[in-house]
Amino acid sequence: MVELVSRFKVWLVLGAIAAAAGVLFGAYQHGVTVTDEKWKGEWNSRNTRDAEAKAASEAAERSREQAYQQSINKAVQDGQRTIDQATADAAADRTSRNGMQFAVDDLTRRLAASEASGNSCTAAASKAASRTAAMLADVLKRADQRAGDLAAIADQALARGLICERAYDGLGR
Repeated sequence: MVELVSRFKVWLVLGAIAAAAGVLFGAYQHGVTVTDEKWKGEWNSRNTRDAEAKAASEAAERSREQAYQQSINKAVQDGQRTIDQATADAAADRTSRNGMQFAVDDLTRRLAASEASGNSCTAAASKAASRTAAMLADVLKRADQRAGDLAAIADQALARGLICERAYDGLGR
């Protein structure tokens, strides 16, 4: 019987050790679970803050981008007005140039008609002067026309350059 009691005590001690180990293991598992939940909460909180910061940053960048785009659009509109004005000025210049060219053509015709009347000696000299005047008038007409065309091209190139400059300056602000 003593042997039975001592075996019972061994089993009782082993059972107590196993129960204590089970309680300790359960407490450890509970601690791990609590710690995991705490860290999951911290990570979720950090992820939420990061998402909010990202959304705020994207909204600020969109706002800045829209301001840049508005600045560029304004520069383009102003430039288009300048280009339109240059085109209108070129058309007005063409109109005044056409009037001047008509006057030169009329003067050349009158000079040619006046050379036909007169004596033969002065007519020959007058005819040579008339041809020279007509050629000079034609050269001047062509030079004036080309100068007007180049001025129109230069005005439009200047306007386009100013548009690019204003658009670029708008990006830096």
